[in-house]
Order: sequence, then C-alpha cells, then structure tokens
Amino acid sequence: MHNKLPEGITLVKADDFKTWLMDIQVIDSNPIYLGETYRLKFTFTPQYPIEAPEVVFVKDESHPIPWHPHIYSNGIICLDLLDRSGWSPVHNVESVCVSLQSMLTSNTKKERPEGDENFVRYNTARPRDVNFVFHDDHV
Repeated sequence: MHNKLPEGITLVKADDFKTWLMDIQVIDSNPIYLGETYRLKFTFTPQYPIEAPEVVFVKDESHPIPWHPHIYSNGIICLDLLDRSGWSPVHNVESVCVSLQSMLTSNTKKERPEGDENFVRYNTARPRDVNFVFHDDHV
C-alpha cells in the first residue's frame, strides 16, 4: 500500500487491523489548506469491509483538525460515505482518504459546522453512531 497511494496520502501506522493512521494533504492550490497535513484515524471492526470503519481527524502538535463545514472541531466527519447508509464494501482506506482529500479540495469556507460547540460539548455517541442530516451538498 505504501507504493501505490495517490499523491498527498501517506500510511503512517498499520500495525494491526484494528487502528490505522493516515496522513492526507490537499495537493490542489486551495489556500485554506496550503502546507497543512491532517491525520486520520481509522478504527476497524471485525465486520469490516461489510461495515464502515470509524474515521476521524485527530489533532496533535503537528496535525490540526481541518476547517470545513462538515468537520467538527473534535475531528468527527459528516460524510455520507462514512455513514451506515452510504458505506459500501467496495470502499477501502484509500478511497476514503481520496474522498476526504476531494472534500477538502473543493471547500471554499473556512468554518465549522453549525452547532459545532454544542455538538462537541454534548455528543456522547461514537462517530459511526451519529445520525447526521445531510442538508448541504455544496461544500
């Protein structure tokens, strides 16, 4: 997988089939994300690939959470591909990373989702169990 990944996607850690870390960069000239590298954490269940992995952005000293109207400040991503109804076993780690890269590339708004502060403060559900309402397909 190391040699076959698209530009801007790096496998950081895949010691087992429970948790993987991937880094992504926006390779387009989108000024919102210029020079930034974002870290994704994939958590797999024994039902993968039938069941979607849990995918979140993680923050550390070198990796911020990207600003996007569908990415909460705690790293939870509102993307139908990661939702139970939008997932298909034909998807894999690479296709998820490419989809997120594309989502960031096309973004024009440096903002958080509406209600970010309350969601981050009060949400107790795992990212895969959050029922998002997809009302904006334009970002």
